[in-house]
Amino acid sequence: MFLKNCWYVAAWDYELIDGKMLARTLLNENVLLYRGDSGEVIALNNRCPHRGALLSDGRREGDDVRCMYHGIKYNKDGRCLQIPGQDMIPPKLRVRKYPIVESARLIWIWMGDPARADRTLIPEYAPLHDPKWRGLPAYLHYDANYLLIVDNLSDFSHLAFVHTNTLGGSEEYAYVTKPVVVEKQERGFRVDRWHMNSEAPPFHKKVIRDKDARVDRRNHVTMLIPGIFYMETTFTPAGQGAEKGNLENAREYRNCQYMTPETDRTTHFFWVYLNNFEGTDTTISASLLDSLIEGFLEDKAIIERQQKTLEEDPNFQMLGILADAPLAHFRRVLDKLIQAEQEPPAGTVPAAAGAAKQTSLA
Repeated sequence: MFLKNCWYVAAWDYELIDGKMLARTLLNENVLLYRGDSGEVIALNNRCPHRGALLSDGRREGDDVRCMYHGIKYNKDGRCLQIPGQDMIPPKLRVRKYPIVESARLIWIWMGDPARADRTLIPEYAPLHDPKWRGLPAYLHYDANYLLIVDNLSDFSHLAFVHTNTLGGSEEYAYVTKPVVVEKQERGFRVDRWHMNSEAPPFHKKVIRDKDARVDRRNHVTMLIPGIFYMETTFTPAGQGAEKGNLENAREYRNCQYMTPETDRTTHFFWVYLNNFEGTDTTISASLLDSLIEGFLEDKAIIERQQKTLEEDPNFQMLGILADAPLAHFRRVLDKLIQAEQEPPAGTVPAAAGAAKQTSLA
């Protein structure tokens, strides 16, 4: 169901302040996230292997964590350090540790083979590291499979209908504009779309002085496996030649979105909407955050209803149109990667069925 050997966003850094023990389900696995006294972010499987109690209900001790059922203590690598009343530490009594990278306020996690966790595979995005780009990070929870959110972001003609009064502006966007670039990539796709001589959408009007000025609008989208979305949006005065590189008086945004599966039918959705023109006026970031929440809730209502529709009728088949070419490519690439990951190495023998439910740790 999920691609394991890749990086997913597990949390924003602000979710781990004040010693918080964050319990979060990721790809159907129960994970505990916390920041130790050393400052390191630590991710462990959230179940104590003794009796399955949640470590997130336990107590953090420096970089270590103690299960508060029977007091068993584990270090940041998941190794058992102490069993009250027992000197011998069984080697098997340990908790799985997940590789973590903290970058630009994002907490990235590797859910697959730890030996394959390569930091250079994180799709870093330069504006997130550039102080001139400002924005407020946020989170939403979806009762829907993450690929339905990927689908939603793959065709921006929905802006005209779902977001007419928020992020879109008018139905004209869908009828008079078409992508000028659709590029299928090895691990995703890129789409470039222009809307010339148009009225500014409501979210942009809120943060500019001339509400009536006509604009040329560019949306440049990159979608990457497993569900990472970057969009560069530029507004310039209509007719000044932005499509030829003249960006004088431009207002620019950078939209960063990360879809991380929680379960087969629920998703963690992280995002930040950046701008490079607010300076010290943080009310612009606050206004943009409110606008994005309003728009994303419009998407959320449709996508969560899609999930219910698919569950109500498993035989229902979604049919494609020409605009679905990027998302169809994305799903084909993802399916091939998952299939390759799940194929057993040549010469391996399947594990015997009927394993015992409890292993002796004496």
